[in-house]
Amino acid sequence: MNWSTFEGLLSGVNKYSTAFGRVWLSLVFIFRLLVYVVAAERVWSDDHKDFDCNTLQPGCTNVCFDHFFPVSHIRLWALQLILVTCPSLLVIMHVAYREAKAQRLREAGGDGCHRRLFADPGKKRGGLWWTYLLSLIFKAGVDVVFLYIFYRLYRNYTLPRLVKCELPPCPNVVDCFISRPTEKNIFTLFMVVTACVCVVLSLAEAAYLIGKRCRECLQAGGGQSRRHSQDCPLPCAEPVGTAGQVFHGADYKPPTATIPPTASCPSTASEEEALS
Repeated sequence: MNWSTFEGLLSGVNKYSTAFGRVWLSLVFIFRLLVYVVAAERVWSDDHKDFDCNTLQPGCTNVCFDHFFPVSHIRLWALQLILVTCPSLLVIMHVAYREAKAQRLREAGGDGCHRRLFADPGKKRGGLWWTYLLSLIFKAGVDVVFLYIFYRLYRNYTLPRLVKCELPPCPNVVDCFISRPTEKNIFTLFMVVTACVCVVLSLAEAAYLIGKRCRECLQAGGGQSRRHSQDCPLPCAEPVGTAGQVFHGADYKPPTATIPPTASCPSTASEEEALS
């Protein structure tokens, strides 16, 4: 395996990930993928061969093993890891698409072109933000579904030391023994705990992204309203002079005039022209 190529692919995800995403990536590839490849796969390599039943009836052992272990832990974990890491590959493809599009724009503009396709390439904006958010929801959903599958197939995520089988073609109730049940239970609980932590990290990162985007929208809306109020805070008053003033009685009510809301403050030059 070319680790430099693998590192280059993961750099696209790390570039746009938050702290939650980086922790999730480390947890998946160190505590789940490496443990699966190095240790767990060897523990379950002899699960069918060392599944012993106290009978010599042909086919009884195979039937009992298929009944109590319909899907192997190893194959379920392999499928789970593939589905969990696929959304990260989609983010990598989206990042590569953005970079290729920006590169084509630079090549089309020549050396003197300093235009940027994205205002801030280091941040998630537009379609990349939605791709990243949906990938988080998908990863959390995959882990939750597989945790439920494991719970339904293997009650409380544990394996018993002894199972009793009376399925045909077994002649009677047969006792069957599982190889290394304690070691398998330890690895099963370890994978379950790491999957739960990954679910919490994915949901926390999704909540962080949504909260950050809502805060940015509120700040942008508040900034626009402040700029609009600063453009013309008060209606422009007529220039006040001392000559030509007319004094009225105490009962006089000055006429009111409606100022259009789109009226802007006249400049000093226009005031001088009106008075001249």
